[in-house]
Amino acid sequence: MNSNFVLVLDTERQSLSPCHPARARELLKNGKAAVLRHYPFTIILKRVIPDANPEPCQLKLDPGSKTTGIALVQGTKVIWGAEIAHRGAAIRKKLADRAARRRNRRNRLRYRQPSYRTRAQINNAKRTYARKREKGWLPPSFQHRVETTLTWVQRLLRCAPVGAISQELVRFDTQVMQNPEISGVEYQHGELRGFEVREYLLEKWGRKCAYCGAENVPLQIEHIQPKSKGGSDRVSNLTLACTKCNQKKSNRPVMEFLAKKPDLLKTILAKAKTPLKDAAAVNATRWALYHVLEATGLPVEVASGGRTKFNRKQLGWDKAHWLDAAAVGAVGALWLATEKPLSVTCTGQGGRQKSIFDRYGQPKRNQQGAAQIRPLKPVHGWKTGDLARFDGHIYRVTPRQNGSFALSAQGQKPFSRPRHRLQRVQRADGYSYT
Repeated sequence: MNSNFVLVLDTERQSLSPCHPARARELLKNGKAAVLRHYPFTIILKRVIPDANPEPCQLKLDPGSKTTGIALVQGTKVIWGAEIAHRGAAIRKKLADRAARRRNRRNRLRYRQPSYRTRAQINNAKRTYARKREKGWLPPSFQHRVETTLTWVQRLLRCAPVGAISQELVRFDTQVMQNPEISGVEYQHGELRGFEVREYLLEKWGRKCAYCGAENVPLQIEHIQPKSKGGSDRVSNLTLACTKCNQKKSNRPVMEFLAKKPDLLKTILAKAKTPLKDAAAVNATRWALYHVLEATGLPVEVASGGRTKFNRKQLGWDKAHWLDAAAVGAVGALWLATEKPLSVTCTGQGGRQKSIFDRYGQPKRNQQGAAQIRPLKPVHGWKTGDLARFDGHIYRVTPRQNGSFALSAQGQKPFSRPRHRLQRVQRADGYSYT
């Protein structure tokens, strides 16, 4: 399986055209280059290339609420790909746990006399609090997605000759979704018609039949309330059904079709009116990401998610975040020079929390048997997440005070080795790699 192309710099840190892994191995073997960074794998030449004129690359992004896809396209080749798994849910959970502990402590430590405030006083307090926030403020879990994506964009700008950026700005075209029969707009009657609604429904209903739960089968768009019975084409009246369920339901109302399954009927009717939480997260951060990308000084192309799926279908690619990124925007004939993207998981840099808490929200640091908090300071010069080479392989390191460090790798059972037998290859940067 082909791996990502290798990023190349010269001695003056000038980005050159990425090369094939075989060419990189040849340069390293002949002593003409050295490894600068393992993730993303980057080599640095031992000479200057003054007249270098590399073919510019296009950096493409498919921002998601849980995973963001990144791809580098050079000409008609997709030469590099990555998928970044965000930790927005973990951040939101930590903030909720912290708020619960604080609220618990405040209620347990002292009595607070009830506050009887009018609705006007409550609204004024809310408006005062809202004015304290800066314009463009985002919740920490959302801001994390923007900053993480920007971090990787800046890394690639330093290591690759990027000439333009493409971003999937809107997940769905809401105008087409609300009224698929609208006239007067040319593209709505072209090949893209229907892709926006179908992509929305696939995300909303989990890519499975709403009636029987069948997965990995062809799904059809189905009207919950049939059009022959007065139903509309609005997305709140649409769902997905397999061929068997769609034919079995025919033009019967859903109340009649699921009369013997009241629980399923209640679930479908409630979900039909429920918006996409993940889509809301993407929509909340899309403009913030767009503005920080514009600040790089490069031209930024934007496109919708429906067009991305249409392009991917035309190219015959399977569903994957990094392939969605490669299909963003206006694309022609593209072929995959790599089939093995880099998998990146956000782990964080460690917290400022000084103690752990019991079930009542009370600190129990220094108690017998209490779990150890990951230290912020290095242990023997190492930090959790550092990458080290041992016996020809690279492992993630968890340092210990006794000098016997734990080594872990995907698909292997962790084991311990003395620290003097390890060779550090990359310091922890808040991510784990596969």
